[in-house]
Amino acid sequence: MLEIDGIRVRYGADVVIDELSWTVGTQAPVAALLGPSGCGKSTLLRAIAGLEPLVAGHIAFGGQDLARVPAHRRDFGVVFQDGQLFDGRSVAANVGYGLKMRRWRRRDVEARVQEMLELVGLSGYGQRSVREISGGQAQRVALARALAPRPRLLLLDEPLAALDKLLRDRLAVDIAAIVRETSTPTVIVTHDHTEAALMADRVSVMREGRIVQTDTPARLWRNPIDEWSAEFLGVTTILDATVKRGVASCALGEFAIDLPEGPIRLGLRPESVVAIPLLDDIREGGVVAEVVYAAVLPTGVRVDVSTPIGVLPATAPSDRLAPGDKALLRLDVDRIALLGPSPVR
Repeated sequence: MLEIDGIRVRYGADVVIDELSWTVGTQAPVAALLGPSGCGKSTLLRAIAGLEPLVAGHIAFGGQDLARVPAHRRDFGVVFQDGQLFDGRSVAANVGYGLKMRRWRRRDVEARVQEMLELVGLSGYGQRSVREISGGQAQRVALARALAPRPRLLLLDEPLAALDKLLRDRLAVDIAAIVRETSTPTVIVTHDHTEAALMADRVSVMREGRIVQTDTPARLWRNPIDEWSAEFLGVTTILDATVKRGVASCALGEFAIDLPEGPIRLGLRPESVVAIPLLDDIREGGVVAEVVYAAVLPTGVRVDVSTPIGVLPATAPSDRLAPGDKALLRLDVDRIALLGPSPVR
């Protein structure tokens, strides 16, 4: 259990983290800190590691107050964005560095290094210089080095930010599997929504030095706590609606929903609105919109449509829509966010 109670961190006169409390328990072995650049999430990670002093508050791990425990005695593993490998040394020398500092016997170091390289998919790379490996391989080496001494807690600070998206997504899945296989409690700092969803059991959204919401990825995307969180999590349009007899009514039409009667706020992402060529569905009711932009993307067809409430991004089931076409709009209830505290279902 990592327990953070009312901490404050300051750089000169600037308070970066203010009265922040946060708990990471064993029920969620991988926790993500998700927030925009400059919100204080990397500072929080450094404070947990013992690399930033606290002005106020306490950090405890496993019931032990860490106030008087220096960084090198906390037994935490840390991986930074650039990996910070020892340039010019071999992969094996990097992975085994922490073990040698702990005075492990040579044969035990060699065995553990081979075990770690196999775990991160780099068997046979031990004698290569770190200058000869790719960026993705370098981050695997950094992860192996951090895990080698069997840390009590692993801290990952934007470990994949410098990599291309395809490699980031693949490594995110791999790293999540590795830390679970080694049963290592892990905190990851990221600004990437996909990365957080791929890796974490629970995600905490951070804003201006404070935690504003913590939940599972699915519930977080579904129920952002407020308008700022909704927009940060990809919502492009916020609509007022009213539920009556199991039907929600808004400016873009109606849809069935299992919620108590009363007002609700809807958060729409592009995938929440489906634009159907009008002739395909002309006999059914609904809001008719005009297509003003259309593009075929690797993830599907994206269109912008002019509606009674303005131009909205939407998706289309085919590439048959072009600017100037009329389309019937349908709301996908499974992809609509509901703002505010989770409603009773």
